[in-house]
Amino acid sequence: MADTHEIDPLFEVKNNFYLGNYQQCINECQKVKTADSQLTTQRDAFLYRAYIGQRKYAVVLDAVNRSSAAELQSVRLLADYLASPDKRPSILASLNEKMSGSLGENDYISLLMAATVFLYENDSDSALRLLHQTEHIECLALAIQTLLSIDRPDVARKELARMQAVDEDSTLTQLATAQVGIHSGGGEKLQDAFYAYQELIDKYGSTSSLLNGKASALMCLGRWEEAEPVLQEALDKDCNHPDTLVNMIVLSQHLGKEADVCGRYVSQLKDSYRSHPWVQDFIAKEAEFDKISSNYRESVASN
Repeated sequence: MADTHEIDPLFEVKNNFYLGNYQQCINECQKVKTADSQLTTQRDAFLYRAYIGQRKYAVVLDAVNRSSAAELQSVRLLADYLASPDKRPSILASLNEKMSGSLGENDYISLLMAATVFLYENDSDSALRLLHQTEHIECLALAIQTLLSIDRPDVARKELARMQAVDEDSTLTQLATAQVGIHSGGGEKLQDAFYAYQELIDKYGSTSSLLNGKASALMCLGRWEEAEPVLQEALDKDCNHPDTLVNMIVLSQHLGKEADVCGRYVSQLKDSYRSHPWVQDFIAKEAEFDKISSNYRESVASN
């Protein structure tokens, strides 16, 4: 059954969150008044996840305590993980212990938050094991993103079919369809992905997330010059958005920008997102290059 305004009081809350419009999501949460405890928990979960999207981790850590619902405590766990690198080993140990039992198949939020932590740790296997415990549309969407990140678009397409069976008209399904289209590599599917992002922008307004999706489609189509103003708009909306910075690096290289332009984006990513997978991979490659260079210099000197 598709989400609509009439049957889902959290429609606007969810939709803005999925689109990456976190401030509007927060605003919509504050409009939802209900005596239903389950609905209240769902609303608050989106509220605190939106604050995490804005990187305002302290708001979540201050608001959620041990008396809060389990779903909200799982959101707090993600905020704690992102805010406190020194706590990450203990958080991971706790999650691994819970995985040996059960995180609660009926609590999709806890599954989603735990899977997100594992994805930050580049542990896609653990993330997928959790996400496959439920048919909830958000978990299916994250499973698709995970499969695409490990170059399994074939399996992602199967997950997309399951997602479409749950709710074909959902904004989340539209976004997942566009993401799969981009990773499929075909010209027609790439064009469809571009139109999907553009239609969402026309309908709901632009966000950094939607603009990055549109720019990614354009870059995959080889339309680099057209992608540049799209990414610039995304940068104007959020000058520190990690996906925008990564895409700007790729774009700058393809357009032959001066090396210092690309270098500034790299430095900004390193400064703000040290644990980001792209940054970690870049740092590892830098270290590998330095080691090879050092070995080469020593070899030349000895000869």
